[in-house]
Amino acid sequence: MLWQDKHAALTFMSLLLLLWQEAAPIEVPEDPKIQQDLKQPPTIMKQSVKNYIVDPRDNIIIECEAKGNPVPTFSWRRNGKFFNIGKDPRVTMRKRSGTLEIGFRSGGRPEDYEGEYQCFATNDFGVSLSNKILLRVSKAPLWPKEVLEPVSVTEGSALVLPCNPPPGLPPPFTFWMDSNMSPIPQDKRVSMGLNGDLYFSNVLAQDANTDYSCKARFLFTHTIQEKNPYKLKVQTKEPYNDTSYNASEPHGDRKVAESTPTFLSPSGSESSKMVLRDEQLLLECIAAGLPTPIIKWFKKGGELPGQKVKFENFNKTLKIVSVSEEDAGEYVCMANNHLGTIRHSIFVQVKAAPYWLHKPSDQVLAPEENGRLVCRANGNPKPRIEWLVNGQPIESSPTNPNRQVLGDTIMFHSVQIGSSAVYQCNASNEHGYLLANAFVNVLDLPPRMLGPKNQLIKVIKNNRTFLDCPFFGSPLPELRWFKNGQGSGLDGGQYRVYINGTLEIKRARAEDEGTYTCVASSILGKAENQVRLEVKEPTRIIQAPEHQSAIRGSTARFTCRVTSDPSLPVSVAWMKDDKPLYLGWRLKKDDESLSIPNVNEGDEGTYTCTAKSEIDQLSASARLTVLEVATLNPSVSSALLPARPDPPMDLDLSDPAARSVRLTWIPGKEHRSPITEFLVQFEEDRWEPGRWQNLSSYPGDLNSVILQLAPFVNYQFRVIAINSVGQSDPSRPSPRYKTTGAAPDAIPKGLRGWGSRKDNMEITWEPLLDLERNGPNLHYIVWWRRKDAEEEWNNLTTVGTNHVVHNTEIYVPYELKIQARNEFGAGPESNLVIGYSGEDKPTDAPTDLRVSKVDSTKVIIHWNPVDLNSVQGEFKEYRLYYWRESSQVPGLVVSKEKKVKGFYSTTAKPSGMLSDLAPYSNYKMFMVVANNRFESQPSNTVAFTTKEGVPDAPRFFKINRRSLDTIHLEWAKPLEPNGILTGYQLKYQTVNGSKVGPFQLETFFPNVTEFFLRVPDRFSRYKFFLSALTQVGKGEDYAEESPHFTNEAYIDQVDIATQGWFIGLMCAIALIILILLIVCFIKRSRGGKYPGGGYMSCFTKALVRDKKDLPLDAVDQKDQDGSFDYHSDEDNKPLQGSQTSLDGNVKESDDSLVDYGEGGDGQFNEDGSFIGQYTVKKDKDETEGNESSEATSPVNAIYSLA
Repeated sequence: MLWQDKHAALTFMSLLLLLWQEAAPIEVPEDPKIQQDLKQPPTIMKQSVKNYIVDPRDNIIIECEAKGNPVPTFSWRRNGKFFNIGKDPRVTMRKRSGTLEIGFRSGGRPEDYEGEYQCFATNDFGVSLSNKILLRVSKAPLWPKEVLEPVSVTEGSALVLPCNPPPGLPPPFTFWMDSNMSPIPQDKRVSMGLNGDLYFSNVLAQDANTDYSCKARFLFTHTIQEKNPYKLKVQTKEPYNDTSYNASEPHGDRKVAESTPTFLSPSGSESSKMVLRDEQLLLECIAAGLPTPIIKWFKKGGELPGQKVKFENFNKTLKIVSVSEEDAGEYVCMANNHLGTIRHSIFVQVKAAPYWLHKPSDQVLAPEENGRLVCRANGNPKPRIEWLVNGQPIESSPTNPNRQVLGDTIMFHSVQIGSSAVYQCNASNEHGYLLANAFVNVLDLPPRMLGPKNQLIKVIKNNRTFLDCPFFGSPLPELRWFKNGQGSGLDGGQYRVYINGTLEIKRARAEDEGTYTCVASSILGKAENQVRLEVKEPTRIIQAPEHQSAIRGSTARFTCRVTSDPSLPVSVAWMKDDKPLYLGWRLKKDDESLSIPNVNEGDEGTYTCTAKSEIDQLSASARLTVLEVATLNPSVSSALLPARPDPPMDLDLSDPAARSVRLTWIPGKEHRSPITEFLVQFEEDRWEPGRWQNLSSYPGDLNSVILQLAPFVNYQFRVIAINSVGQSDPSRPSPRYKTTGAAPDAIPKGLRGWGSRKDNMEITWEPLLDLERNGPNLHYIVWWRRKDAEEEWNNLTTVGTNHVVHNTEIYVPYELKIQARNEFGAGPESNLVIGYSGEDKPTDAPTDLRVSKVDSTKVIIHWNPVDLNSVQGEFKEYRLYYWRESSQVPGLVVSKEKKVKGFYSTTAKPSGMLSDLAPYSNYKMFMVVANNRFESQPSNTVAFTTKEGVPDAPRFFKINRRSLDTIHLEWAKPLEPNGILTGYQLKYQTVNGSKVGPFQLETFFPNVTEFFLRVPDRFSRYKFFLSALTQVGKGEDYAEESPHFTNEAYIDQVDIATQGWFIGLMCAIALIILILLIVCFIKRSRGGKYPGGGYMSCFTKALVRDKKDLPLDAVDQKDQDGSFDYHSDEDNKPLQGSQTSLDGNVKESDDSLVDYGEGGDGQFNEDGSFIGQYTVKKDKDETEGNESSEATSPVNAIYSLA
């Protein structure tokens, strides 16, 4: 029944894919207006590499740049947890960017910031993720101190000097030198291995003449460390005289025992090596023996890939760059001298980290449209595909009825506004992972024209013409063209409309002139634009300049006569040797010619006239040659430029053979530049008739060559000559030459066997190329048999590229090989390839799942393993499913989403650590064993409870200013208390630029979520660190800094009356007013009368004098023009402004100053006051005495002050 349900589901899925009508995704144009208005989810544009090693001496910069509309905001996770950047003063984030900068000027260790970082770019339409960036700090540890005793060795024996450099990050580069800092000479006998050790295949007596020191160079720090040097003591059976050393006879006449080869590295008769696809493979064999053995390499069952293989270190190292699956197999290194031969087999296995087959791409869809995201990757083992939406597993995201996940594909149908999101595809296996972001943006936009309005396009008659009409809308509008507002749309015949809105006119004629209208329409509306087309006559050069020779001192003249459309102005410009020509005073130019009088050697060159209008241009050139003699021949070839050669002629075929033929030709004229090369091309009429392909090239001094050909091809040839100017036209084709057929030479590539069902094995391979067939009736013979079963080969002949072997046992290895055949025979057989039949569900499940050492965030798990034979496939891993059942915090709701962790272990008592658990929570888990396709039944379910931990940071932390001297702090409980909250701790300090004050500490009960802080200085800023507490301790800090409050100006305006400066100003004004009132009172009390208001008039006048900065006067007289006159000559008249009687007559004041000053003879002091002020005329001495006494009185003192 279960199988029937699965079969029905697969049938329905296949039917769904067949009936699926998917709209092509909308391509958003790069128009700035569209990009500015277009709402778009975030897209990661720049990020640091996955494996990021930094120099500890520099600041750390972790890049994360993204675009989107609205502009994205950025956050980071470190080691899977939220990274609170604000609480770390060393960490800053660039403005409008997610790039982190970590500085260490104020201290700190770069090693404290090692870990795994991931950037999240977020806006209203989704979340985009960066790769997980593993940040590590480069390390250059010191070499451990050690005392090395002299190494004693017998002459002729082998020796290995270990290097063992200190482990660095990245690993150091090692080399050997002596105490004189000279490199140790290396050859077939002495060389350094891949591990840095120095190997001696046999020791000579003169090896003791030097010491040996291993050096390690660390790339990031550019430092070199050295190991203490080795001293050699070579024991010889006979005396050694170093002056008689001869490289050809290193032992001289002394007898040294010879020895058969033995391997120093690697040991044993066989070893294995695993390498990842596209990486570099290094295999090493170093042998000891006397004489020094010679190393040779082979690949069992095939030849070494000659183009990829390199031999290094005197043939001791085999290197293959960019490894592929075909490079797997058994490699054999052989060491031999005249005493014997030894072999070592290295079994190379090629695995692969995930690589893209189809990377998901962004999708822009209109409402009610369909679409899909496809994420396909390959690798070895096959990657696991996991989908996320906005950074969360798609299984735990809100359900979307318009979305369906089908393995590596997400299908969208009838999408709706508001369903825009960013989807992440994660393809991973044990060797790495790939992460791709792709957004689905649902747009609802009416049609819009993007190009300029009412363009005028001028084109040349008979030219192909394009009228552009860029447009955009969602759903994608339908576009139609009309001419002069008539017709049912232009398409077909002379016209062609492209999908981007461009109208092509294949050949513009005079009758094509007119106004063209493009109309874009959709269900949301329509938009239109117009283009005016004018067809013009082309510009022509009716008389071009001609090559000429001129005698030095004569005049040369080039003619360039032009005609063009009357409505297009044309300009003619001249160039010499492809550079603008400077006319100066000597050269003359008119509308049709250029004259060069008094020709000299500097005038020789190529002259080009260019006729240019606003829509076309045309050029013509001629060469001027300056001659020394009066006799000249205009046809002298030296006066002409080099040119391309003529094509070869008279192609002839001779000396026919099965796979070759001789081709002979006659070269064409060289045109003053020697032919340097001939290119031979061929065309065949069977596979790609009419297509000419390059066969080979030959030096320019040959005209007869033997061509190497492929069998069963009907060739014809042509030849192209090449000189410094360029290529000639191709020659006429040769007669056809058909080679005879032959058996295939090539082996089909990509042979593999895998199970698509539990009882079959599918064998696939790549077909041969057309020119590799070598004959008709190409077919393939594929062989297979059980590995290690000693059974006969099964085989099949087919013309296809796959074969399915049915009724196989579950997951058994097979040996595979293949051969191509045609009517002429069989080609070479391939190497043996190991394939496997299909997998089935494991029969046994892990048992006795249990836990130990339960902590707040991690637990050790143990289980009893299964028999690997019960896995019924390749053992992938033990897969643990676990979920958070509940929290012990009362009322806290948790997600019960299942999580998975794999454990690869083949030990008898396996165990592992499960980390990143939530503290103070109840968990459940079970385990299965998995192969590549199936999982076993679950083990027993285990429940356990994590211990209480420290809480997360508060959910939010807000800072508000309620008044000038009070700051209001408000926060919320942590999302994850991780235990029973016992309270909150608030630490704060003042911040003034780079200066900070001492910490202040406040603690609160767990039910308190706000605090009013009184501040002594309203201009101070504070930095706060708030954390929650449990019995275990303090949780993560939430750091915030008080902002500059924008309402401070308003607060100042309201409370201005309480400010000190304002009170002082008011007091000063009051004191000035009081002094003025006292002055007026004194004047009044001494008999002065002032018209128009008494004290107030005096006060007003005093203010006027203060304002004009003038000395105090008894009376201020005003002229008719409104100005004040302080020295009037009309002293006998009544004062202006005196009181007037009711009948209108002027009445002299009873208290006039004239009575005191003897008429109009009043005089002023230098300060402007009256000399005889308020007194009758007296003698000089008496007057001075009175003035003196007045000055000493207190009242007069105040008056003098005024």
